[in-house]
Amino acid sequence: MPKSMAKLTKRQKEIQKTADIEKIYSVEEAVSILKNIPHPKFDETVELAFNLGTDPKQSDQMVRGTLMLPNGTGKKVRVLVLCRGEAGDAAKEAGAEYVGGDDLIAKISSGWMDFDVVISSPDMMRDVGKLGKVLGPRGLMPNPKTGTVTNDLGRAVKEAKTGKVEFKLDKQGNINIGIGKVSFEEKAIRENISTVINAINKSRPQTVKGKFIKNLSVSTTMGPGLKLDLSKLGTT
Repeated sequence: MPKSMAKLTKRQKEIQKTADIEKIYSVEEAVSILKNIPHPKFDETVELAFNLGTDPKQSDQMVRGTLMLPNGTGKKVRVLVLCRGEAGDAAKEAGAEYVGGDDLIAKISSGWMDFDVVISSPDMMRDVGKLGKVLGPRGLMPNPKTGTVTNDLGRAVKEAKTGKVEFKLDKQGNINIGIGKVSFEEKAIRENISTVINAINKSRPQTVKGKFIKNLSVSTTMGPGLKLDLSKLGTT
């Protein structure tokens, strides 16, 4: 049966009564709708989808960075720290699930991937570089620009645990970023959205001319994408 003829579920029908994917909403309206539409039996992630007026093929127009969400991500983050000797003590105290050196590198090389963030001390990077083909495609390769290559391992672990997220432009000029859970209070979701928009705006390359944020929508994992009114967001 063609998708256009597929029967809608009861939940989808209820969503269609409330959410108009062609309409442009304020953040307040969109968040309220996403909070109140029917949800599946799990705590969906709230996601922002940016389409930017950049040329991803130009190295001087890359958009990448990190930010701290004021209300966290709502997600349990499993942190792996690569270091040697006593340097790992602070990482363990900060709550890192896995701390080690060559043993963990070998384990990752063999296919083990039960972690969400990788942090490394600078002296480990020569060996960590061997994992580029494994960690790189998954966006997990430690990088000084994102604070995941550092001597302050304890701080890096705490930030990863409490709401630090990374954003990076893809080959189509888009950025997709999870900014919390639908179970959050509406105010908390709005604050996280505002923080992300400000961070993206500040990351605008000087070489980009014209409108930087062309389109922006907010959605939940299984819900509709609602277009946001850029004129009310201070975007450029």
